[in-house]
Amino acid sequence: MNDERQAVGPPPTALITRSRSATEAERASIPWLAALRPEERRRAEADLRVVRAEPGELICRFGRPAVYWLGLVEGLLKMSNDSAQGQALTFTGVPPGAWFGEGTLLKRESYRYNIEALRSSLVAGIGIQTFEWLLDHSIVFNRFVMLQINERLGQFIAAREIDRLTHPDERVARNLAALFHPVLYPGVGTLLRITQQELGYLVGLSRQRVNEALRALQSAGVIRIEYGGVRVLELNALRAYSVQ
Repeated sequence: MNDERQAVGPPPTALITRSRSATEAERASIPWLAALRPEERRRAEADLRVVRAEPGELICRFGRPAVYWLGLVEGLLKMSNDSAQGQALTFTGVPPGAWFGEGTLLKRESYRYNIEALRSSLVAGIGIQTFEWLLDHSIVFNRFVMLQINERLGQFIAAREIDRLTHPDERVARNLAALFHPVLYPGVGTLLRITQQELGYLVGLSRQRVNEALRALQSAGVIRIEYGGVRVLELNALRAYSVQ
């Protein structure tokens, strides 16, 4: 991958200037916040901001310095990049409940990927100074971040394995299972609000082919297609699904 590319487009100041303080309901949806001690929580809540990102809007942009630790309250995001040949490479989808970018913050690097809103999405974030202060003062926060990094490593190892799958049904199954990760994406539960078009963007298949794959998975008893989303019935079976 060519790391010498320059970031393009306007800086992400538009999102920052549109941001606001989080409501009580929005704060309640953040899993790590409630585990903090009172002083730590006050510090985090004072810095916590939320913003509405519209479809196609970039939350993180390749080459831009990382200054926020980010999470998704509602909506759907896509983590991707462009290869040296100009092809779009999708790394993973980002469903509600996810927090991301801690590795880039810890290394004080610029982003090596783009995070794009696939639909209208509510994004939360705390600044790097608060992120580092919490690391210095909170054992609970350290444990949460360490668990995130460990689980994400496993996720990206699995993503490399998915890249080698040639059957579309298996690719859809593995990508869908990754969006139901209970540690990285605790806000999803058993029902993911996602359209077939959005899933196609993540998997790199047409909406029609995704529809075929979902119906095959439903026939296998591992998922159920519901209005506006997909419900997982057997997560382990979905992860291990293979076409005979």
